This record gives sequence, C-alpha cells and structure tokens, in this order.
Amino acid sequence: MSWTGALREVRTMRFEEVYGRVQRGRLSCAQAADILGMSERNFLRYRRRYEAEGAEGLYDRRVGRVSGRRLAVDVATRVIELYATRYFDFNVKHFHEKLVSEHGYKFSYSWTKRVLQDAGQVKPAKKRGVHRRKRPRKALPGMMLHQDGSRHQWVADVEWDLIVTLDDATSEIYSAFFVEQEGTMSSFQALREVIGARGLFGALYADRGSHYWITKTAEQGVDEETPTQVKRALDQLGITLIPASAPEARGRSERMFGTLQGRLPQELRAAGITTMAAANQYLREVFLPAHNKAFRVPAAEPGTAFVAYIGRDLDDVLCIQEERVVGRDNCVAYKRLSLQIPPDRHRHHYVKAKVRVHEYPDGRLAVFHGPRCLARYGADGKLIGETENAKTAA
Repeated sequence: MSWTGALREVRTMRFEEVYGRVQRGRLSCAQAADILGMSERNFLRYRRRYEAEGAEGLYDRRVGRVSGRRLAVDVATRVIELYATRYFDFNVKHFHEKLVSEHGYKFSYSWTKRVLQDAGQVKPAKKRGVHRRKRPRKALPGMMLHQDGSRHQWVADVEWDLIVTLDDATSEIYSAFFVEQEGTMSSFQALREVIGARGLFGALYADRGSHYWITKTAEQGVDEETPTQVKRALDQLGITLIPASAPEARGRSERMFGTLQGRLPQELRAAGITTMAAANQYLREVFLPAHNKAFRVPAAEPGTAFVAYIGRDLDDVLCIQEERVVGRDNCVAYKRLSLQIPPDRHRHHYVKAKVRVHEYPDGRLAVFHGPRCLARYGADGKLIGETENAKTAA
C-alpha cells in the first residue's frame, strides 16, 4: 500500500471511531471536531458525506486527478529544450529570468527548477554549511565602498581580470571593467570613474593585494608606515583604506563576484562578444544597468555620504608619483626613458633639482617641480605640446 493510501485508511478509522462516540452521545459535534483538528462546520460536512456514501465519502476526490492548472507536457519539453540548447550554462534563476523577459513565460521559478531537476539538467544544490553572521551594511551610500578583482574565463578560452567597485550600503556597482592584469593602474582607473561621477567617499574596503598594501609576513599584517601608490593617493584625498584579513571578511564582494561569474559569461556568449573592448562596452551600457536594477537594495537611511570633489586635477592625484633628481643634461631618467625638461622662463635649468614624475593610467607622463607642472610627455617620453610651467595645482 502506498503512503497516501495508508494515510487515508488511518484518517478513515479515526473518523469512524469519533463518529461512533458522537452517535452514542458521549461526544458533542464541537468536541468531535476539536479531536479531529477541524472546525465544527467541517465535521458536520464530513458526517453528512459519511452517512450518505460511507467511507468513500471521506476520501479526498483530488487524489489521483490531474490539476486543472497543470501545464501541458509540450510546454515543459520546450523549456527543457531551451535550457539544453541555448541556456545550458545559465543558472536556474538566471534562466527563469530569461524565460519571463524574452520568451513570455509566466510560470514560477520553483516550477522551472523542478522541471529541470526532474529532467536531469541541473542538480539540487548542496545543503548550506553553518551560517555566518553578516556584517550590517553601512547606513548611507558613499560611507564605504568595496573594490576587488576577479580573474575568470569571462569569454571562451580567455581569462581577464574584472575590476569592480561597489557600495556597501546598496550593493550598487559604480565601476566595472575588464583588464589584462589587476594592479595599481586598474585601481586608479576605477577610483577615477567613481570619484569623477559621484564625488569623494568615506572609506575603501579592499584585500591585502600588493597594490593596496605592503605586507611583510602574514603574521605581521599590513605595513601602514610604508604606503603604496594607491594608499598615498587615498590619503591625499582623505579616504580611509581598510584592509580585509580574509575572504570571509569580504563576503559582500565575494558573493557579488559569484553572481557575476554565474551570469556575465553567459550573457557575453549569448551576445557573441569575444574581444575586451566589446565586452567593456557591453558591460558598461547593457549589463550593469540591468544588474544594478535587479540587485541594488535600498539604503538604511535617506541621503548620501558622497561629497563633491573640489581640488587639484584628479588625474594628478590618481597616478604613480616618484621623485627623481634632474641630471646634468637637464633630463629626468624614468623607466629607461629620458624626459627632457624644456626651456623655462623662471630659471635656466633644473640640474640636481628634486622633481616628481607622474605616470598616468593611460601611459602619459609629467614632471612636476613642487606644485608646478614643467612638462607633459607621451608614453614614449616625447613632449606633448607646449610646456605647462605656468600651470599650478591647487
């Protein structure tokens, strides 16, 4: 006997026993209903059916009948076919969104998951481990941002680094782009995009990568007395850099990368994108707006902690800065380049003077003497236009 049949027999025997006690006057209808766990009105309905049809009247007539709301077999077959041929690398949630938005289906995510699992297309998720208490989000956007990179095969047979900067309060991604290798310049590019569009923020939460921190040993932690180029730039902007001690401490950004790795490669494949330039354009114009709309959460409090940036040219802060001593030929040696300082009406030469070389994310260079820019150069070390020795930084 099946489990359904056995349960039905037990319910019938229990009802008959209580019904007999009512007939003998030992229980009232209200007491009988309370024993059976139903309302008095429902008990009276069952009693009438029992007296008219016997035990058959107690059986649930829905058992064994196909639901009138059940979808046709060909609909489930079409869903399985779509997943197997077009969306084979999508997760179930992402696939369900595509069915609704692009194919006009209106059935639930649970139904979609059950159909795919029954067909062997996807496996049930493993049971989750012990829950870790999440750190509460910041109250306002701009109080703290996360920045991290993820190396992954975002398009077929190629691995790139994806650099992402998102807000702790809302999980909104402010900047995301692909680069060949994560490093100082990619961090500067991301910070430039965020500050240029939003303004200054309070703190940046990042891992202990060498472009953020100098770490002698794992036991000693980060060396805050010897700042990296990124730390120096953030200090000049008044932004606090916070080191994360473990991947678990970066849970919010780690979960975000899990979502991106489960969706972005599939979207790029479906769009036929294989180059980095096209991927960055798609990411900026198509994917990020839709992603933020779906995954952004409201901040705990109204308002913003972003502050408008007012100061020297932001490019001259978010760049590599290194000191050099001018040679006897009035040139500055930098990375196998010889940067010739042009004539200056303020002094005859800068021989043996300490100057500062700026290297920008796009490869351009500049030489500063104090706040004054003496000259700007291309990536090949050649002068760009006229000298800018009159230009000062605020």
